[in-house]
Amino acid sequence: MNKRRFLTAEWRNLVMLNYEIDPEILKPYLPAATELDLWQGKALVSMVGFMFNETKVLGVKWPFHVNFEEVNLRFYVRHFDGKEWKRGAVFVSEIVPKPVIVFIANNLYKEHYRAMPMRHSVTKDGANHTQFLYEWKLKGRWNKIGATVRNSLAKIEPGSAEEFIFEHYWGYNRLNDRKTMQYQVEHVAWQIAEVRDYVFEADIAELYGEAFVPYLSVKPFSAFWANGSEIAVRIGDKLVVE
Repeated sequence: MNKRRFLTAEWRNLVMLNYEIDPEILKPYLPAATELDLWQGKALVSMVGFMFNETKVLGVKWPFHVNFEEVNLRFYVRHFDGKEWKRGAVFVSEIVPKPVIVFIANNLYKEHYRAMPMRHSVTKDGANHTQFLYEWKLKGRWNKIGATVRNSLAKIEPGSAEEFIFEHYWGYNRLNDRKTMQYQVEHVAWQIAEVRDYVFEADIAELYGEAFVPYLSVKPFSAFWANGSEIAVRIGDKLVVE
C-alpha cells in the first residue's frame, strides 16, 4: 500500500549539469541496501538547480514557504526490493533559502539541507533561447548554476542519457551502516530542451569537500534541462540490512 503523501509541489525549470566521478568518492554516502546506478559504466553526479513552487506539507501551504529555489548535488543508486529494481537518487547536499524547510527535511527524512540566501532569474536570449539562473550566497559571494536553453520542447527518449538522469522515482538516505531511509517521488515524465550553454561557479570545497573539487571543476559530462511538473513525495520508511 502506498504511503501517505507528505509533500506536494511543482518542480520547474530544472538545470542539470552531470559530471563523471570516481565511484570511491561516493562510497561514504552510499546507503545500505543500495548500489551505484551507472550510466554506461560511469558513476555520475548531478548539480541541479530548479524552482520549488506551490509547495504544500500535508496539504497545507505555509506562509513564505510556497515558492523558492533549490540547488542540490546528487548521485544515482538502485535498490532491489526482492521483486524489482528501484532506481533512486541520493543527495550529498541541498540548498534552500528557508530554514524551516531545512529543519523539517533534515529531521524527518535525514536529508542534508542547508539554508542560504538565494535568488533566480529567467531571461529571454533572443527569439529562440531562454536563460535560467539559480544563485546562492556563501561567505559573501554569489555562487551560480544556470543554462541557456532552446525554446523547443521534446519528449525524453527511452534508453537515452536524459532518461537515466531524470527518471528516478525514489530517494534514499544513509542513516547508518545498516539502515536506510527510503521514500517515493511521483511525477509524470518531463519534457526536455536542448542546452546551448551553461554556467557553474561555486566554492566546491566549502560546499561539498575537497574530494569533489577535481570532478566538479571540469567541463560537465552532459548538460540537460527539463520543464518539470507537479510532484508528490510520500512518507518514507526504513530499510534494514540484517
